[in-house]
Amino acid sequence: MVDKQTFFWIQVEGEKKLATQNLVPGNQVYNEKLVQHKGSEYRIWNPFRSKLAAAIMNDLKNFPFNQKSDVLYLGVSTGTTISHISDIVNQGGTIFGIEHASRVARDFLDRVASHRKNIVPIIQDARRPEEFFSVYKKVDIVYVDIAQPDQTNIAIENCRLYLKSGGYLFLVIKTRSIDVVKDPKMVIKDEIKKLETLFEIKQTIDLYPYDKDHAMVIATLLR
Repeated sequence: MVDKQTFFWIQVEGEKKLATQNLVPGNQVYNEKLVQHKGSEYRIWNPFRSKLAAAIMNDLKNFPFNQKSDVLYLGVSTGTTISHISDIVNQGGTIFGIEHASRVARDFLDRVASHRKNIVPIIQDARRPEEFFSVYKKVDIVYVDIAQPDQTNIAIENCRLYLKSGGYLFLVIKTRSIDVVKDPKMVIKDEIKKLETLFEIKQTIDLYPYDKDHAMVIATLLR
């Protein structure tokens, strides 16, 4: 295993598990298993707790996260996925983590951001990207995991302000947050249409069985 690798497959009790190398050895975020391997500590990355892990399990083709990535993450919640991204970008990148709900934001600050120097926590509404005064540079990746009917429009506005030309958008489409009646496949199709004028769609991944009626859309901002 080389240092530049982003995520790993680790044998645990005879099973191959997804993992990231722990940036803060000894520290757990969500009671994930810690595994020692060749002198390093790894955190098992649970796809039932992280939609990015679920996308990897379901054959994600483009994984632009690396040790130099700058990331804007909308909807960090209690910090499960952002903690694994923090492991990956290490000390060479920065993650701006946006969360609006005060209760989960407290958990995120206590469990994750206070231990990891590469995370800049921002307690703000994702609908108001012009107020993210702590985001001091354009980013390589915008990752969006918010449960709002207008989640795609929120993602687009944030990308307009903060995503580099050619940069990646990872958008989690929560179909039941957008329309509880409509066929989830149609909801996904309609949300992708909103992206097509500004983005090149790279892949759409159904996150089942890890998340029902959820999809991950990976796209790049047109130059």
